[in-house]
Amino acid sequence: MAYWLMKSEPTEVSIDDVLAAPDQTMPWFGIRNYQSRNFMRDAMRVGDGVLFYHSSCAAPGIVGLAEVASTSYPDFTQFDQRSHYFDPKATPENPRWMMVDIRALRAVPLVPLSALRAAEELVDMQVLKRGNRLSISRVEPADWRWINQHLIAPA
Repeated sequence: MAYWLMKSEPTEVSIDDVLAAPDQTMPWFGIRNYQSRNFMRDAMRVGDGVLFYHSSCAAPGIVGLAEVASTSYPDFTQFDQRSHYFDPKATPENPRWMMVDIRALRAVPLVPLSALRAAEELVDMQVLKRGNRLSISRVEPADWRWINQHLIAPA
């Protein structure tokens, strides 16, 4: 099992949006970074753990726990000319962008970025590295356990 931190702007898709969706599941669309695409395409597996992270907002941080709910498949927004995520170089025969479905397990009280930065145990977390702008990053199993034991309130 692998673990991931996946960022979403709450104005685009929030943890509450996913919790309200049928089966609490939504496609993770609109990723236009090759490394993040490769994570979804090559490394993510159904059942992998996800820290759902709100970004580009007044209070960025972890807001929920989720899991990967599907294998990767072509991101439909790349073919939609009306979409902000349209890619004229992508075709159904040769898609450039992939997505996975994410199932929200539960919302958690905000774990702010400042709390992650303050924890010496998390110093090597990818999301905390200077200049990191990836919308998807790996989370080491030890970091996953520490965050769940010390920063996320029990269900």
